[in-house]
Amino acid sequence: MAAGKRLRAVRQVQEAVVAVIKDKSTVKGDSALKSLTTAAMVLPGMLNMAAASDNEVTLQYGHYEEADRDIYGIVPAQSTPLFNLGRLDKGRLPNNYHPITVDSIHLKSKLSFWDRFRFFANYTEDTWSGATPIATAPAGFGGNNAYVIQSNGDHNTPVYGDVLSGASPLLQTPAGGAQFDANLKPLRFKGFNDSFQQEYVADSQLTHTMTMASPETRKQGDFKLSYEGDEFAIDLGGGISVENDYESRFVNWGGQLFFNQKLTTVDFSQSYTNSTTKALLDHDSLPYLSVVGYLDQIDTAIVNGYAASTLIGEREDWSTHLSLAQVLGKTTLMEVGVDYTYSSGFMENPYKAVYVFFIDPGQVPAVPGVFNATTRAYIEQRPDVRNQWNFNLRLVQHIAPFDAAVNVSYSFFHDDWGINAHTFEGSWVQPLPGSWRVTPTIRYYSQSAAGFYTPYLVTKNQASGNKDSLQNYRQIPQKYFSSDHRLSGYGALSGGVVVNKDFAKGISLQMGFEYYAHKGALKIGGGGEGSYADFSAWSANAALKIDLETMGSSLAYSNHSNHQHQHDSLLPAGVMGAHMLTKAGDWMFGYRYAYNRQDGVLLKGTNKISDGVVLASTDNCGGKQCYVAPDKMIMHMHMFNIMYAPTDWLNLMIMPTYVDMSMAMRPLDGAPPASTTNQPEVIHSAHEHMTGGIGDTLMMALFKLFDNRQHHLHLGLGISAPSGDVEIVLRDTHRKELGLIHYGMQLGSGTWDFAPNLTYTGQVDNWSWGAQLSLIKRLEGENEVGYRLGDVFSSTAWAIYQFYNWLSFSVRGIYTSQGALRGEYNEFHRPIGPMDSQSSYGGQFWDLGVGLNAVIPSGDLAGNGLSVEWIEPVKDDVNGIQLERDGTLSINWHYMF
Repeated sequence: MAAGKRLRAVRQVQEAVVAVIKDKSTVKGDSALKSLTTAAMVLPGMLNMAAASDNEVTLQYGHYEEADRDIYGIVPAQSTPLFNLGRLDKGRLPNNYHPITVDSIHLKSKLSFWDRFRFFANYTEDTWSGATPIATAPAGFGGNNAYVIQSNGDHNTPVYGDVLSGASPLLQTPAGGAQFDANLKPLRFKGFNDSFQQEYVADSQLTHTMTMASPETRKQGDFKLSYEGDEFAIDLGGGISVENDYESRFVNWGGQLFFNQKLTTVDFSQSYTNSTTKALLDHDSLPYLSVVGYLDQIDTAIVNGYAASTLIGEREDWSTHLSLAQVLGKTTLMEVGVDYTYSSGFMENPYKAVYVFFIDPGQVPAVPGVFNATTRAYIEQRPDVRNQWNFNLRLVQHIAPFDAAVNVSYSFFHDDWGINAHTFEGSWVQPLPGSWRVTPTIRYYSQSAAGFYTPYLVTKNQASGNKDSLQNYRQIPQKYFSSDHRLSGYGALSGGVVVNKDFAKGISLQMGFEYYAHKGALKIGGGGEGSYADFSAWSANAALKIDLETMGSSLAYSNHSNHQHQHDSLLPAGVMGAHMLTKAGDWMFGYRYAYNRQDGVLLKGTNKISDGVVLASTDNCGGKQCYVAPDKMIMHMHMFNIMYAPTDWLNLMIMPTYVDMSMAMRPLDGAPPASTTNQPEVIHSAHEHMTGGIGDTLMMALFKLFDNRQHHLHLGLGISAPSGDVEIVLRDTHRKELGLIHYGMQLGSGTWDFAPNLTYTGQVDNWSWGAQLSLIKRLEGENEVGYRLGDVFSSTAWAIYQFYNWLSFSVRGIYTSQGALRGEYNEFHRPIGPMDSQSSYGGQFWDLGVGLNAVIPSGDLAGNGLSVEWIEPVKDDVNGIQLERDGTLSINWHYMF
């Protein structure tokens, strides 16, 4: 969260600096000041548009992905029967972990009102999944075991000829234990010599023990209200960030003072953040991951018939920012600043552990010089207080021969945990013909390790048999300890490029790419963490900014566009592909949001059923024993609509989507205890299952068939591309994948789909009406994981009454029929409830929708339209067993020019 606050502070500085530059610029054609303005807004690693308007909307998508990490472990020599008497070697294990990936969307708006007031609103959504290190140990310890595939399915008694497929994470002491020499240096078991005597060799190679996680989504909303006077500006804001196991609430306030004809700006801001961690201590980690240091912070409850322990921690952060920005002539800008953050409370990452190796001091080695150790894994312990300082210096210089600007900065970070960090950043903003702009960036970062960072710990004390005993905990040689590689000494080098294109009428498009390399060897002065902790990552971003002020001004002179926009704003928010642009060269940009919720009782056909009906047949749960049922399912869908009219009878449209879903489950009343085989999956249902990322992408051509201004008819021919992921798996935190997630929580269909529609609209005086028939026809027999969603037919009709020239009310009826899911997963999937049955998808549904539609008819924001519609279920006739629907909320903003 501290990083997030520092980022917000940087943004505040940037806004103040740009305000200074804009006020200084009195000549529109002053290219030097334009370049400085653009450079001042460049933030490496993110896309940020140069501020040019007080009314704008930005839509951004980003993807981050780490490369596979090197995992070391013990592997058999190639000529040796597996785990038979012979020699073992250390080496890199095959990596079957999915690396961390993050998909994110960011929506932000800036609006002006009452002349001097500005309102900023932001919404961010990230979905994380993949594997990350949980602990570090000598490779010879076997924290990552070889995972062996056998034809008979028995992984416990591997024999010569089996396939070594990858690493399986392990936190508890393996059968062979861990070995150290008299100086507490790690040893590795080499094998048996010809006399059947054990051989050990010194081996200091370290490796991460990896942990896996199912997808999780973070959502953050924040706002800021600002007032700017002649010699000062003040602002107040706040927000909230929510994850499955973490919630953070924050407020911030501050202001700027302008001096020297606004060539000098002093910026001051403060923020307060209160955070709560509620980490579910996974069923798979509790048997061997010690939580003795947090016994007074653990709450235990029964979830789905199993004891679920939650580690609860509270934290507070106070941050202060002070900076000075000075315009040094028309070609140079300088900024200096300092940030201070005081943090207190729960600082630990509950998903990071440290191995402690206990060596009995009275032990008599069976092999001379080789001491066996008992291992315990403890959740890390960090200090409860942290003071952080960050000093910043930045220079922006216009380069006249290239009409460009260079932006260089240096920052020094220091805290009382022992970390000192240096950051050097540079970017070159180069305008190009045709309203293009290219910005290459480079960043170098280096930090020293925290004073309590340690890959692992060794102590000459005998461990008791109870992993959670206070005796063991009190023998740990350090009060604070963490093996989190982010607290180690390392360096990082990253570089990227941002490309910007400004279109007519206030439209800007940006695309960016960055590559990041994290290496201990890059640390200033050397002494960084070993190469086992090295990794790389890449990120890509795309953003669309719409300058509402510029577009509104251009629209004010177009009666045709105003008339057409008001007509299209009469459509209900939930109707898609139902209007056309009627003038060649027109554009439309839109954003749709849909919230869908299923909650409460289970239905079979049209009837409410009891848990006993579900348990009566294995056919209700994919041919397997039923254990749980869905209790609540929520879907959020974000759709971005771009439409262009090359002629007055043809429109081309593309609609990418971003989807996130969550499903909570409950145990079925009367369900038997989970079997050994199904137990991990059943216990995992205590977690709220989540998915998120890019959904399928719709591409459509609309053909006008008839139009006399009172009646309109058009045909839409669309293709849906399978850009949504259908291979999302559940992952048990520390051991293995639990198989593909429930069918309905995959992000797309996985097939190419044909999506035609036929739409009629009519209007007279204050009344308008319409109807639409639409179809989704699957064009493939199955997707890459073996199943196919059912075809969908939908019909709807609506009536609208316009109260004012800017406001109307709509009512409509909807009928939808969806076929059953066909086929089944062809990869590992273990059903535990009705949501895992192919028969429990599709059905017939009747709905009633009511909505309000508004359009701004004049002024700087003229032409912006907003529609809201609530769709209330009237009747459900479901296939199989499904949750009853609660309803759908649709919100549609669009702008045509």
